[in-house]
Amino acid sequence: MNFARARKVADAVLYEGYVLYPYRASAAKNQVRWQFGVVAPCAWSEAGGCEEWAIQTECLLEADDDFTLIGTVRFLQVQKRTVEEALDLAAGKYQPVDALERDGGLWTTWDEGVEREVDFFERFPVTGGGGAERFVRFAFSQTQEIEAINTPTGAIAGRFVRTRSPVDGLLHIEVERLQGPYPLVKVCLRVENVTPWNEPGAARDDILGSSFVGTHTLLDVQGGKFISLLDPPEWARPAVESCVNVKTWPVLIEDKDKHDVLLSSPIILYDHPEIAPESPGDMFDATEIDEILALRTMTLTEEEKREARATDARAAAIIDRVDTMPPELLDRLHGAIRYLRAATSKEEDSTQAPPWWGPGADASVSPDTDSVAVGGVAIARGSRVRLCPVPQRADAQDMFLTGRTAIVAGVFFDVDDKTYLAVTLEDDPAADLHQWHGRYFYFSPDEVEPLEENS
Repeated sequence: MNFARARKVADAVLYEGYVLYPYRASAAKNQVRWQFGVVAPCAWSEAGGCEEWAIQTECLLEADDDFTLIGTVRFLQVQKRTVEEALDLAAGKYQPVDALERDGGLWTTWDEGVEREVDFFERFPVTGGGGAERFVRFAFSQTQEIEAINTPTGAIAGRFVRTRSPVDGLLHIEVERLQGPYPLVKVCLRVENVTPWNEPGAARDDILGSSFVGTHTLLDVQGGKFISLLDPPEWARPAVESCVNVKTWPVLIEDKDKHDVLLSSPIILYDHPEIAPESPGDMFDATEIDEILALRTMTLTEEEKREARATDARAAAIIDRVDTMPPELLDRLHGAIRYLRAATSKEEDSTQAPPWWGPGADASVSPDTDSVAVGGVAIARGSRVRLCPVPQRADAQDMFLTGRTAIVAGVFFDVDDKTYLAVTLEDDPAADLHQWHGRYFYFSPDEVEPLEENS
């Protein structure tokens, strides 16, 4: 299975919080890292550690008697990158330092993330009921890599020492045909960290190198389709409620009709998440707005940008991307409009749906006048009304408008087809200015009282 489209979202999950603005190793925000999807060694976790040693995904399939699961468990393995300053090259003497600066060059100590993937391809015959299970073991060995640090003039100033601790894991996949009139199969996937650990009281920072970070799973099914756990069909709700997910959030991804690919994420998502096409690249903070992060990055001093580039190659890529961002690309980040309905007036084509500013689908609306009936009186553009906000729905600003008279500027409906009246205060000296900007107060029809001259 080609997870190419799904990987774009999965990569954003994998690197969420990897390095945060201002993208420097010395920044306070980057002192506590690796917040999502951490699966710690079992012995440390069971001794009272703050991270789970196993995560579990349970999901549902509409499946034939014989189906195949194709999956990839992905995570980051923490790699310590230590900067060592050269004291005596001939004798091979070095000392670890937080940062090394020489001849205009800067290098910092930092923990990097190495991508890891564990693939599986499992066929499950569940003819006539029952279930089946599979086990997939995986391991990544301890390594050490040394890289010389050369100054801009070519001299050796020190070295990078990159070390990775060994990690061992186990995937436990179990499927069960559920009883009932529907062809439902429950899939349970556990990702377990069975890395040996002999220091039960160690600090969290000490066990990160032996943990899985940003752990998530991509699943594809052949011979079936996944059931949405967020918006299941009514007949599947009891089975959905029986699913137990531990530190995971399974959502449908990719094709919205086939439902054959699922992402089990360590952060909460909705079904069929997508990367905004306006985004030029990852900022490692999907909860923030790209435009804000780009503008903040532009305010960094040259020295701050220098340190960010020395922190991590991915941080350097952000700085370089923002520094060279053309104005038209920044304009794209300012905002995008999606899901607009066609704005076709009745005069243009009476067979079309009512324009976006007229709630023609509402039973109380006259399609010929774009009005709404309030107490037997037709309220339309230009109508005078008295405002009567409902206390349970109004905010403090609305309450101050109680009893004020207003002019209706238009009849609107929202995405749920609820009707609203856009009004301007009759005695507001800035009413014309507000209308020019398209800024109005909005009230439901039951929050206004028609004045007599409307009838």
